[in-house]
Amino acid sequence: MTNTLALATVKKSSPVLPMPSIPAIGNIDAYISAVNRIPMLTLEQEQEYARELKNTGNIDAAGKLVLSHLRLVVSIARSYLGYGLPHADLIQEGNIGLMKAVKRFDPDRGVRLVSFAITWIKAEMHEYILKNWRMAKLATTKAQRKLFFNLRSMKGDAATLDTDQVDQIAKALKVKPEEVREMETRFSGGDIALENSNEDADDNNFAPISYLEDARTEPTHVLERKQRDVLASSGIEAALAKLDSRSRRIIESRWLNTEEDGAQTLTLHELADEFGVSAERIRQIETSALKKMKSALLTFSPKTETP
Repeated sequence: MTNTLALATVKKSSPVLPMPSIPAIGNIDAYISAVNRIPMLTLEQEQEYARELKNTGNIDAAGKLVLSHLRLVVSIARSYLGYGLPHADLIQEGNIGLMKAVKRFDPDRGVRLVSFAITWIKAEMHEYILKNWRMAKLATTKAQRKLFFNLRSMKGDAATLDTDQVDQIAKALKVKPEEVREMETRFSGGDIALENSNEDADDNNFAPISYLEDARTEPTHVLERKQRDVLASSGIEAALAKLDSRSRRIIESRWLNTEEDGAQTLTLHELADEFGVSAERIRQIETSALKKMKSALLTFSPKTETP
């Protein structure tokens, strides 16, 4: 980690004022140790630098305000380590919030910068956690955000919440009981890899990618579907045109008549009575006609109409 994490975030938060640099730091532990050695400002010093920044936009004054409160960011970031995100990233996001707070701080309102900055620091960390804790965003509304950052601590060691606990949490956070239930369900889930990392083909058959894939718009499938539709309409009609009238009648009566058309599928014996031959002869004609149609379909090429 080179330079302070606060310096690394200046570019991300423009037009927040930059800070003076501090010596290069090797890792997060060294950074924390360094910022904890930076002395805190007295009330008089804080007021002086804040007014100087407000009135003249002095960069050095902004830097001194930020540097003296970097330990506050480290302290707040430590309380969010339970989400499994990198400590350095949490601190970096918190430093962005600190710089935004310094830029907006008004020393004439009678509030210390530490109190004013906490809200900005937490806001940046919350946004980072919500975007990175899971691939699927768990909280989007204000009520859901409140639940996200309070439900686990209020839930305690309970595996699941009973009705009374749900009502108590909902009342404390001023949300609906069903919203508490929904967030509890979201917490109980987890991210699942779309593809199985195991190279075993049998295992990959059960990976989500195997059943979530939508092949309807895949180019090869689209072309195959169009070809099938053409064969089922123009192709069948062209194949039937290759048959004599008796063979066509037998094929249409045996295979192409549908209840939707109001036509009835005829049996071999019914067609045998119609043509005055045996049922076996009708079967032979049918078999021969199907072979002719198959050959016709294999060589079928739809005609393209020119405009």
